[in-house]
Amino acid sequence: MRLEGKTALITGGGTGIGLEIAKTYAREGAFVYITGRRENRLQEAVEAIGNNAAYVQADVSVKEDMIRTAEKIRAERGSVDIVICNAGVGNYVSLTDVTEKEFDRVMHTNVLGSYFTVQACLPIMNEGSAIILNTSVTASLGLKDFSLYIAAKSAEKSFIHTWTNELRDRRIRVNAIAPGIIPTEAAGKELGRSEEEEIERRAYRATLIPAGRVGHVSDIANAAVYLGSDESSYVNGIELLVDGGLAAIYPVKL
Repeated sequence: MRLEGKTALITGGGTGIGLEIAKTYAREGAFVYITGRRENRLQEAVEAIGNNAAYVQADVSVKEDMIRTAEKIRAERGSVDIVICNAGVGNYVSLTDVTEKEFDRVMHTNVLGSYFTVQACLPIMNEGSAIILNTSVTASLGLKDFSLYIAAKSAEKSFIHTWTNELRDRRIRVNAIAPGIIPTEAAGKELGRSEEEEIERRAYRATLIPAGRVGHVSDIANAAVYLGSDESSYVNGIELLVDGGLAAIYPVKL
């Protein structure tokens, strides 16, 4: 029960990585709030998580939604100990094909979403709390047709340094988890791949990774428990690569 007594907020917690983090946090003793745009998925997620969970239907790119989320947490729990900015979107689009609409979608969800989430939660965060950003191993790579997503994740990565300095007087730690190849249903659909294509791509990529396999959502959840717990009280301002060693041997053709 490494998170016993703590309250956590996980954006994008209705599916994939966010849901797995929420389940693991609840098992470790935390009370978990999750956000997302689809209420039916949030309801299903809370049932899967168990008793120590609640949801707020909210769009992270809308500041008023995140303020409403923080107000709900304040009213019900008083404060929050761990804020995980997990919600994100992305797509393979070439430099010449990126539209203003797609630029806004990716930047608003990933970058503004993280910013608005932390802004809204700061007034209710306890001294010594933790902020965890979900960045990406791709911010350390140079993948073609992925410049927009990588730019968004690089912007989030920059928050680690500035926020660590800005929040030092409140002893709020700011770290990030950079997932490697972590297959999820949502990611496959977001990137436009069929189930068959996703399985084929996954098998190929497993041969490239020093760990000998692609990742699992539980790999990210376990890292999130560590960074949210008191075990990492002296870990601050870092990006933890959870990628099986992929970034260490790049370049490889993904």
